[in-house]
Parts: sequence; C-alpha cells; structure tokens
Amino acid sequence: MAGRRGASAIGTVALALGAASTAAVVWGTLIERRAYVLRQVSAPVLPSGSKPIRVLHLSDLHMAPWQRDKQRWIRSLAAYMPDLVIDTGDNLGHERGFDGVRYALEPFAGIPGAFVNGSNDYYGPVPKNPMRYFTGPSSMHVAPANLDTAELTGFFDSELGWADLNNHAEAITVNGTRLELFGVDDPHRNFDRLDVVTGELDELRASEVTDAAWPDSADAAHDTVPTVSIGVAHAPYRRILDSFVTNGAAMIFAGHTHGGQVCVPGFGALVTNCDIPRRQVKGLSVWTHALRAAYLNVSAGLGTSIYAPVRFACRPEATLITLVPQDAHIG
Repeated sequence: MAGRRGASAIGTVALALGAASTAAVVWGTLIERRAYVLRQVSAPVLPSGSKPIRVLHLSDLHMAPWQRDKQRWIRSLAAYMPDLVIDTGDNLGHERGFDGVRYALEPFAGIPGAFVNGSNDYYGPVPKNPMRYFTGPSSMHVAPANLDTAELTGFFDSELGWADLNNHAEAITVNGTRLELFGVDDPHRNFDRLDVVTGELDELRASEVTDAAWPDSADAAHDTVPTVSIGVAHAPYRRILDSFVTNGAAMIFAGHTHGGQVCVPGFGALVTNCDIPRRQVKGLSVWTHALRAAYLNVSAGLGTSIYAPVRFACRPEATLITLVPQDAHIG
C-alpha cells in the first residue's frame, strides 16, 4: 500500500512538473517574446551645464518579414522624439528581413544616429543546439546564408543618415555637445580592429585641437563645445570594453547577449554568449578598467533567432537612456 502511495505521489509531482514546463514554454514562445518594453534610465556623463540628450538604443532586432507586430512597435518609438539613435547590430534575422527593418526604422530618418554590425547582419541564422551556449560563446557549425549587408548599411547611411562606426570614429554635435562616437565591427566573429579605431580617434582629436588653435573667426576662439566620448559595439567582450575605457569612453552601448534570453527568476541569466560577467548581461552598469570607468548599457534586444523563438523572465526591450550632466541629481 505504501509503495502504491509513493508511486502515486511521484506521478503527481511528475505531472505537475510537466504542466509547469509546458506552461513556461507556452509563455516564453507565444507571449513573453512579443511583450516588448521600453526601459528608461539616465546616465550622468555630460559636462556641467549641458543640455540632456535622449538616446534610443536599439539592438538585436533579428527581423523576419512576418514580424509585423515588432515592426509596428519599433515605429511607435519615434513618438518619444529621441535626439540620437544608437543601433548595436544583429538587425537581420532572415534572408528577407531587410524589408521589415526598413519599415520599422523609416520614422527615424533625419534623427542623428550611429550603428555597428553584428554577425547576423552578415550571416543568416542556422539551427543550433541550445546546450552549446553553456560551453562558451556560440560558433558556427553549419554554413550560413550570406545576407545583403551592403543593402542594410546603405539604408542606415544614405536614407537614415546614421554614422557607420564599424571600426571607425566620427564626431557629431547634438544639443550643443560634441559627441565623439567610435565603434568596432562585430567582436563575436573577430571582425573588430581596435588598432584602427585608436588611430582614427587620434586623428579626430588632433583635428579638434587644430581647429581650436586656428579658429575660422575671432568669435570661434571663444566658443568651447563640450565633448563626450561614446563607444559602440555589438558584443560586449571584456577586451572591447577595456579598450573603449582606455580610449576615454564615458558611455558604452552594446547588445548581443539577449539579456541571457532564458533567465531564472531571482537568479538571472544562465549564459551571456560572451565573456561579460552575468551581473552585467543587460541594463545599465559601470565598467571599470585601469582606474578608469564608463557607464555601460547592454540591451537585452528585441528579437531572437527564428530557430530559438523563446524568452523567459527576460522581456524584449529597447532603451531610452537620457544622458545628463555629471552634477545632475538622478532620483
């Protein structure tokens, strides 16, 4: 009799676990992965007296042509009137994903912006064993389809007017502050060239010093434009973040991690898909290196691979991060 009761109890527990697992899968695949949220935070990185700068950080759209709800939600973010858009890559998620990206981002034409590429802006998604993520950052084991990267970057550059920061540095002025933007091509596939970026930053800063020393007019000699350096990368590997801090970044934007994508409530992300600490897998934090520091915003992103369409305890997100003066009070 006791044996039958024990077997019955085990069966009841097994049924309960099975029901819970099924509910979690249904929630993660049908509900949460489409429960888009805008996270709003502030970072005190601007010089005293500067006007705030509202930055919309988009990442990891992994766009497929049929994802119309995601496209409409991204379009709606234009109503927040950002001063700057930062896109940290992996926009494409399908060979025909570009049309969806174009539709989603058209409302941001004319708003200053900058972008870098992720691996999924070059290569289409492939089926993967999700357990491989527990052994370290993902790698390709199946030959992927090549995507039309030139079409994507041409749209960003020519139609939206955004700065291409793939191993490049460029300066723009937003709300009276000179933003020294620099970034790298996808570190996850070792496309980054930190040496090239450092060289471009040296040239950019040298030209600024020359312009200040030899102004075009007498009035220009009295105009001082505050400058803030911002680093942009798709994947937040430690070597990239360390280099950005060494190069003077006050603010860093990255994506790639999907925030862990599947998290455990109360514990957080199980994997990061790079070497960043789990506690910094998403959200705003501070990255320190060699007695220097920068604010770091890692986006959990808005999409997933079409071969792993699930999120759990990690909603898809965009971030509206307001850069404010360093002496501003943040409640």
